[in-house]
Amino acid sequence: MTAVITLEQLTKTYGPSRGIIEVDLEVAQGEVFGFLGPNGAGKTTTIRTMLDLIKPTSGRALVFGVASTTDPVAIHRRVGYLPGEFSLYDRLTGKQTLEYFASLRDGVDPAYQAALIERLDLDPSKRFREYSKGNKQKVGLVIALQHRPELLILDEPTAGLDPLVQLSFFEILRDLVDEGTTTFLSSHILSEVEKTCQRVAIIREGVLVKTGTVESLRDLAHHTVELRFAGAVPTAEFEALPGVSDVTVEDATLRLRVNGSIGPVVKAAARYELLDFTSREPSLEDTFLAQYGRQAVEVNDHGR
Repeated sequence: MTAVITLEQLTKTYGPSRGIIEVDLEVAQGEVFGFLGPNGAGKTTTIRTMLDLIKPTSGRALVFGVASTTDPVAIHRRVGYLPGEFSLYDRLTGKQTLEYFASLRDGVDPAYQAALIERLDLDPSKRFREYSKGNKQKVGLVIALQHRPELLILDEPTAGLDPLVQLSFFEILRDLVDEGTTTFLSSHILSEVEKTCQRVAIIREGVLVKTGTVESLRDLAHHTVELRFAGAVPTAEFEALPGVSDVTVEDATLRLRVNGSIGPVVKAAARYELLDFTSREPSLEDTFLAQYGRQAVEVNDHGR
């Protein structure tokens, strides 16, 4: 399948400070790709370099097969971009702001613009300076979406949105995916990526540490297993099983963590009188914490 985004050894340094280091990834046409990492990991630097808003130190970014430093204007024509932080014209109303950006695109479909305004529950009559953080984010989303771009690049798109508006945004995103739009979505909100993306890259301290499908990343985490027995708990047997750790016993209940297949645990449990067996499938949050430590990520389901 055609690659819409290709990053090759993309590096950006700020003097002695870290930026991003030799980032390699591809995003296919029509894909929803999640770019996941804690705040300060390098997500925004990657995006800004990809769009030629800042110059790479080395390596290159190609969007639609065009090197970002060669013809950024041609790229920008086909992209809808929501920055992580933005400010617009304080004195303009939301409607005037949307019309201004629509004019830069040689106009947009008024019916589609109106539908986005309604679905995101935006009051376009207020001046931009009167908006809350969430309503400013809605304006930014409509600007990014209203010209029906071929590629969406969204940096923390749900920041400041209330849960109901987040649901509306995800519905809009699904509609665009059905139409073939490619989406590159940067986030530190794990549940958001898990719900919307097909593949995910994890960046930490400027380095890409993992790329794969959401399912393959989830499989890296430990399963949490709880076994309740009718009689004595055979602790030693389970402690000796491959991949088993953190074995604890309370009353007649055995709790443990399993890295990899839980098949050996199931077979061992079947040899005893078992009253209950619970295995919790790991979430992407569990995966990230298990692989990169609790200090590596902020977990926040409703914003930054």
